[in-house]
Amino acid sequence: MANLLLPGDQAPWFHAPALSGNPRYAFDTAAGRLILMLFAGPAAHPALAPALRLLAEHRGLFDDRYACFFGVSTDPHDVLEGTVEQQLPGIRWFLDHDGAVSRLYGALDDGMSETNYRPHWLLLDPTLRVCGRFPISAGDQAIAALQAQIAAPDIYSAAPVLVVPRVFEPALCRRLIELYEAKGGEDSGFMREENGLTVERVDHHHKRRSDYHIEDDSLREQLRARLARFLLPQIKRALGWQATRIERWMVACYDGDNGGGHFRAHRDNTTKGTAHRKFACTINLNAGEYDGGDLCFPEFGPATYRAPTGGAVIFSCSLLHEAQPVTRGKRYAFLPFLYDEDGARLRETNLQFLAASATSQPQPTITTDAPA
Repeated sequence: MANLLLPGDQAPWFHAPALSGNPRYAFDTAAGRLILMLFAGPAAHPALAPALRLLAEHRGLFDDRYACFFGVSTDPHDVLEGTVEQQLPGIRWFLDHDGAVSRLYGALDDGMSETNYRPHWLLLDPTLRVCGRFPISAGDQAIAALQAQIAAPDIYSAAPVLVVPRVFEPALCRRLIELYEAKGGEDSGFMREENGLTVERVDHHHKRRSDYHIEDDSLREQLRARLARFLLPQIKRALGWQATRIERWMVACYDGDNGGGHFRAHRDNTTKGTAHRKFACTINLNAGEYDGGDLCFPEFGPATYRAPTGGAVIFSCSLLHEAQPVTRGKRYAFLPFLYDEDGARLRETNLQFLAASATSQPQPTITTDAPA
């Protein structure tokens, strides 16, 4: 029999169709708030009626800010008969018609029979770790546990990020900004897995940014030398990891006009074409010349992060993070990804999974001792 999750377990990540929503909803992007899950199986089963009534009675708890609800339904008739429905904000249902999500969480052992299903409640914290598991008959205890977590004092651990000042000098920062202004930027997309391929998509609701890719080999060498001399030793000292490769030589611009440049909560290594990425690097080029635009890490509370001009914020590509909307001015940044030789081999292996529009060129090493 599959094992049910226990308090302290990390909830598995998955993609699944959401009722009246994304056909491939990435569950891990819901982190950053409390999540109450109901593994219902066939939600029309009479045993589920009290649980659904309890959910309706406490509708106000689920606002997508402090808490949200995800139900898991395995029976297509639940949708056809209106037994389950999306209610935004806060209430969503996964359509687990093949049982994959239920099996992943131990609610289903084999086949799709009702007798093999173990309906239950699961309460997750903002980092998607299990706070509690409750039998289907103990919904009142699950709701009480959720209410207690909402009412508990806010205690957030600092996000595991590294801030390193003085990587680029002010004159180099200004030069990169002027280069962007002279050349202009192109609309920036994001990577998504579709039908087994990593493809690039543009959606201004999710991300609004323009990028200029640096082609000048001499300038690239100057940037590489500064990273090798001023940044990589600090990463190795603080994180115990040696970067040897860089992906992207790019100046990005988040513009406060047109709704505000932003990039909603995401992770940077969740597709085959991006799995090699180890750490993200944001080097601010004009930290005091814009409002908004800071980095935040929803799994670790509301704190925001902004390095000084020429300084870097370094964080694992597996962390959920968001570039908040710029509300005034323009935010310029140099935005490479760092990886190592193991990552280089993985990248080479996964080139076959890159769609033609997303194919990128091999990247150079960054650890030789060239002068700055």
